[in-house]
Amino acid sequence: MDDELRRRRLAVLDLHFQAEVDHDWDTLVDTFDGHPRYEIVPTGQVHDGEERVRAYHRSQRRAFPDQRHEAVRFHVADDDTVIAEFDLLGTNTGEFVGAPPTGRSFRVPTVAVFSFHGDRIINERVYLDLATMFTQIGRDDLLAKAGRTPPA
Repeated sequence: MDDELRRRRLAVLDLHFQAEVDHDWDTLVDTFDGHPRYEIVPTGQVHDGEERVRAYHRSQRRAFPDQRHEAVRFHVADDDTVIAEFDLLGTNTGEFVGAPPTGRSFRVPTVAVFSFHGDRIINERVYLDLATMFTQIGRDDLLAKAGRTPPA
């Protein structure tokens, strides 16, 4: 990959991350190559297509309106992949999985693998420890769904 393409991809990722924080779904969708797609690995969810991606983000931001990324580091893996490592943070101030907000915050290390076509994203695959997140926000009841038992 040449330096110019690398620079353009990293600029698109900067825009993508900021659009998530700003709840700017139009800009977020524009960072994709015409067909947005998210894979949330720990839940097995796939949000394929513009409407499903927008719905996913709206739902997440209702539960965690201040969701954001800190300490973002990008690693160019090969000709079509960039890996982002970051801390994902947020506060549960809205309904989440059918339950009222707890008002508690989370911080979990997260990895997102971005596949590219040219300088546009074609897929984002997200890896994070949901069990830790559930515990931090006081939703131990969700641990069974994550295959874990609540702490003693």
